[in-house]
Order: sequence, then structure tokens, then C-alpha cells
Amino acid sequence: MKSSAEIVIIGGGISGCSIAYNLAKKGVKNIVVLEKDYICSGSTGRCGAGVRMQWGTEMNCKIAKKSIEFYENANEILEYERDVEFKQKGYLLVAHTEHEVEQFKKNVEVQHSCGIPSKMISLQEAKEIVPYLNTDILKGAAFCEKDGFLNPFNTTDAFYRAAKRLGVEFYTFTEATAIKTEKGKVTGVETNKGFIATNIVVNATNGYAKGICEMVGIDVPVYSERHQILVTEPVEPIQDPMVMSFGLNFYIQQSPEGTFIMGRGDETEPRDLRITSSWQFLEEMAKSIDEVLPPISKLRIIRQWAGLYNMTPDKQPIYDKAENVEGFYMAFGYSGHGFMFGPITGIVMAEMIMGEEPTIDVSMLNLNRFKTGKLLLEPSVV
Repeated sequence: MKSSAEIVIIGGGISGCSIAYNLAKKGVKNIVVLEKDYICSGSTGRCGAGVRMQWGTEMNCKIAKKSIEFYENANEILEYERDVEFKQKGYLLVAHTEHEVEQFKKNVEVQHSCGIPSKMISLQEAKEIVPYLNTDILKGAAFCEKDGFLNPFNTTDAFYRAAKRLGVEFYTFTEATAIKTEKGKVTGVETNKGFIATNIVVNATNGYAKGICEMVGIDVPVYSERHQILVTEPVEPIQDPMVMSFGLNFYIQQSPEGTFIMGRGDETEPRDLRITSSWQFLEEMAKSIDEVLPPISKLRIIRQWAGLYNMTPDKQPIYDKAENVEGFYMAFGYSGHGFMFGPITGIVMAEMIMGEEPTIDVSMLNLNRFKTGKLLLEPSVV
């Protein structure tokens, strides 16, 4: 293992790999990525794999749009010999109340201002898109055909391989145990396999971000809650888009292999970094799907798993450098959407570290917004 590096990135998911690739592309020669397990073993590899541009804040819309535009050409950009498997079959968002319909209308206005081709549609149009949708309990819907699904393992692998070709060193099963500082400046990272001297550390650990920040004395207002997902037996293709409801609290899509992947949020979920599974989730998930998409509830469950949502008070990410610890950078708090934002996370963090003009001005996503009360609440989260 190297004894020194120009930049050490902690976290080997989509964010860490994307940041490493973008820094290396800018000519940084001595980059190390530390991953305590294997590449894509954390939140990225446990996500629902959907990507969408239908958000309620301008910032998230801009980040998502740029990310999806990247994903449309990811195989070519990253020179990936396999396939990230991006399937743009759309997202159908369904509203359960009139209040939600009004929120959808506001969201679509924001999306249109960012050049996103979303639209409000009638319940009849929604039923034409998903014929077995139970519209009797719904009040409205929105749709964007450019949203979709891609393989999180292949996508992260594409960034990983591209970064390695540019000289980035990845150390798997290597855990950061301490970050050393002197006179308010980062000086290195202690790991379970030795010390790496460096003046720049990037915290891209998502679910474990709070603990890494504590290593340098920074208290961040985030928490990580368990988020559970299940997958059914495979069946013939019967549903193109992701169907999502914020009010009814679920998302469900059919994968290219024919299985249905679905999940839901729950504010009572544990916040102690556990990634176990529960029978309560299965019961509530089944009730939700039986109510909205009755035929799907008859499918057999073959597997369930859990990952970590790293939540911020306004459900938008933190992209920032520490005020009181020179050389410490932060990219986390995606509130369940880090995979969607992966390409732009890499770009904006590399630009921040290099002191360049930002592709997207993410300065409002700084850590200090939680102290000043300048929150940017995202209304469209499951």
C-alpha cells in the first residue's frame, strides 16, 4: 500500500469512484480510494437502481438532468466494454390526494424551467401506460419518458475501471480508522493496513459519513436509516416505467430480467447502521402494492435486502469543504438518491477540489445552510 497520496477518497461506491475518475481526468496523478469492503458493497449496490429527473427543487432537477444525460452516453464516455444497461422506460408518479396533484403541478413547472420533458397526465393516460394500475384510489399523475433504470454494479464498475486506467489506486477491504490533522490541516489517514500521508481527504462514505466527519471533529446533521427492498420472481415484461407514489410511500419497477424490484420509506426504521431485513417491511410493502397494482401482489418474493439512506434535514445532498479543517471535503447526504446523482457528484467535487468554475453551482448545498436555516426542502422523496 502507498505511504502517501495527493488525494485520499474514502468510499468505493458510485460517488467515490466518480470523484476519483473526474479528478484523474483533470490530471491528478496520485489518488487513492479506500473501501472497507468491496467496490459497490454499500448503498450503491443496495439501491433500487432507478434514476429520475422529476424533482421538486431546481437544484435536484439540474443535478439529475445532467446525470441522466451522462448516463445516456456512459458506455462511450467511460469506454466501458460491458454495458451499464440504461433503460429509459420512464417514471410514472401517481398522486393519492388533491394536495399531491397541486404539488406535482408545481414540480412540473420547476422541471420545465430546467428543460426536463415531464408532463401532467390524466388517470386514463396513466392506465394506458400501466393497464393494471388501480386508478380508483388516485387523483392524478405525472410522467417523464426520459427517466429510467440502470445497473448500479456495472455503472460503478465502469467508473472504477475508467479511474484505474487513469492511474487511481483502489484499496478494498481497507478501512479508514482515523484522520490525522495538525494545526487545522489534514495530514493523513490511518487505516487497518497502515498510514497514508495526504493533505486532502474526501468523505464519500454516504451511510457512514457522520462517523468519518467525527474523526476530524465535525458534527454533521445527518443520520442513516435502514431502507428495505424486495425482489419478486421473474415474469414476462408487463410494466415499462417505474411507478412511484410519495403519498402512498412506494416505488416499483420491473427489471430487464423480469423481476419486480420495490421499496418504501419508513421513518421508524432503525438508525444504528443495521442492514438486516424485517417481516414488517414485507407486510406493509405487500399491502401497498395490492392496493395500487393488484396483479403484482400475487407474485412470489424471492429475496429482500436493506441499505442505508443518509438523510439530511432538507433531503438534499451536502457538497462542501470543511471550514475549520483544511483539506477535508464532503459529498454525502443524498437521502436515498446518491446513485442517481453519481456522475455530477464526481464532476462538481473534482471542480471544487481543483478550485475550478463549477459546471453546476452547488454552493447552496453547503454544510452551513443547516446553521443559517437556509434549507432547500425536497418534497419528492420516498
